[in-house]
Amino acid sequence: MLRRSFRAMGTEMELLLDAESDPPLAEAEEELRRLESLLSRFLPESELSRLNAAGSLEVGPELLELAELAVAARVRTGGRFDPTVHDALVAAGYDRSFDLLDPGSRSVDEDGARCGGAVDVDSDAGRIVLEPGYRLDLGGIAKGWAADRVVAFLSQAGPALVNAGGDVSAVGAAWPVGVETPAGTLTLELEAGGIATSGRDRRIWQRHGEERHHLIDPVTGEPATSDVLTVTVAATSAAEAEVLATSLFLAGSVEHAAAEADAEAIPAVLVGADGEVRLAGGLS
Repeated sequence: MLRRSFRAMGTEMELLLDAESDPPLAEAEEELRRLESLLSRFLPESELSRLNAAGSLEVGPELLELAELAVAARVRTGGRFDPTVHDALVAAGYDRSFDLLDPGSRSVDEDGARCGGAVDVDSDAGRIVLEPGYRLDLGGIAKGWAADRVVAFLSQAGPALVNAGGDVSAVGAAWPVGVETPAGTLTLELEAGGIATSGRDRRIWQRHGEERHHLIDPVTGEPATSDVLTVTVAATSAAEAEVLATSLFLAGSVEHAAAEADAEAIPAVLVGADGEVRLAGGLS
C-alpha cells in the first residue's frame, strides 16, 4: 500500500493507493495544489478570489463545474447549503486561513452578513456572475469535490482513497474509515463514494468571550446554534457527503437531523452537544 501525506487546501491530505508505482501519488498531490490555487478564497490571485473581487468573470472548467454543483446543492437543501456565506464567515471572524487565525481573540464586525445571493453560472459562456454585494465561499464542498476528482485519477492505477481533512473519497476496495465520537471510534466501510463530517468541535475561535465556529446558518448569517455537535454522512461522493452533512447540521436539532436522515435514507452518525451518539439513515 502506497501512502502520501502533505498539507494543502488548509488541511492535512492523505493519499492511499494499492499499487506498485509511486508516480501517480506525486501527480495527485500536484493536482490538489493546482486546484487550491484556483479555488481558495484565501489566495488573492486565485480564480475564486478574482471572481469575488470583480463580481463577474470568465472562469475555467473547474470553478465553473464546482459553482454549478454548489448552486444546485443550495436548491436541493432548501438553502441550508449556501455558497454565498463568504461575507458571513468574514463577519464572524474567519477572515483568513485557519492556520493563521488566532483562536483566542478576533476583532470582527458586530453583525452578520446577508446570505442567499444569486449566482448565475453560464456554462456555455464559461462565466459566473454574482449578485452585487455577495461573494462565494466553496471551502467544504471544494475539498470533497477535489478528493473525488483525485480518486478518479488514482483509480486508474488501483484501489484508492483520498482523505482531505476528513472529507474521504474512495473506490476499488472495502476501505475502513474511522469516525471519532465521544463513545469511541466507529468504523464505517466505504467501497465507493464518500464520507464527510460537519461540526463545531474543531474550527472554533473566540468572539467577545464567546465560542464561534465556521458553520453559518444562512437564515441568520451567524454561526449556527443548536444541540448538534457533529454530523458524519456517507454518500455517493465526498462532495455530496459534504453537502448532506452541512444540511443535516443545520436541521435545527439532533432530533430533527435524525428524523430527516431516516426519512431520506442518508447514512449518518450524529453527535449531540451532550455527547450522545445517534445512528440514522440505515446505520445500526
